[in-house]
Amino acid sequence: MSDRSIISPAQRQLGTPTDLGADATRDISGGLKALLADVFALYLKTKNFHWHMSGPNFRDYHLLLDEQGDQIFAMTDPIAERARKIGGTTIRSISDISSHQRLLDNNADYVDPQGMLAELHGDNKQLVAEMRSVHALCDEYGDIATASLIEVWIDETERRAWFLYESCRTGHM
Repeated sequence: MSDRSIISPAQRQLGTPTDLGADATRDISGGLKALLADVFALYLKTKNFHWHMSGPNFRDYHLLLDEQGDQIFAMTDPIAERARKIGGTTIRSISDISSHQRLLDNNADYVDPQGMLAELHGDNKQLVAEMRSVHALCDEYGDIATASLIEVWIDETERRAWFLYESCRTGHM
């Protein structure tokens, strides 16, 4: 019996019938699990910077990061539910998030406002790249529904990256 034919207790109890096939379910739900871990990591970092913002542009940056945090958090449930809809499972805990995330945490005691915005800009760009990778899997397996959701999230994430980029630009370019 090959490893692919072994069904775990979780798959037996939580598996959702789908026409995508076992390989598609495994690969796409795995991609969504990592994507969800990155989204949670970005959400927490965005809120961390929102809570620790200071300086002359405090109000504008504080509100920008609050708005972006809300938008990022709004992605979490649809990502997890999509993984379940196609027969996969998703993250279960903070330690599970940390084992799958690719975006780096920031545990510094202090980050200046421009550093915060620049770091979040880079993280949003990295998230777009990770989304494009999962989108390519969806294309490979013909998962139009997941690809469609990812396209919207790519647009939202590119918008966040654009706002962050413009917010930390200096006049000396």
